[in-house]
Amino acid sequence: MATATLKSKKVKKGNDADTGKLRIRVSAYENKVLDASVKQIIDTAIRYDATIHGPIPLPTEIKKYTVNRSSFIDKNSREQFEMRVHKRLIDILSPSPKIIESLTNLNLPSGVNIDVKMV
Repeated sequence: MATATLKSKKVKKGNDADTGKLRIRVSAYENKVLDASVKQIIDTAIRYDATIHGPIPLPTEIKKYTVNRSSFIDKNSREQFEMRVHKRLIDILSPSPKIIESLTNLNLPSGVNIDVKMV
């Protein structure tokens, strides 16, 4: 009997996945450029009456690099550089073909990376 209840739960999960969700992950080095492009994406989705969850700020990825200042004398002197990658997540529930087409035609600034997944 326990296996029968597990099978019925799996069927219910499959029905929920049929609605579909568009998950957009946007990342950039500058947070102001990132926020402007996220606002542009949200305005486009709202124009076609989509339900939106987000923008959800994800943790900033920090890459640090340590470099010797001098190659020969005073090797203990070092310099550190860092790159910060800011990320946002936007979920669009049950997107229509018009929304997907308008999002593909968006003209976003350079330096903004976009990953789009259908979940």
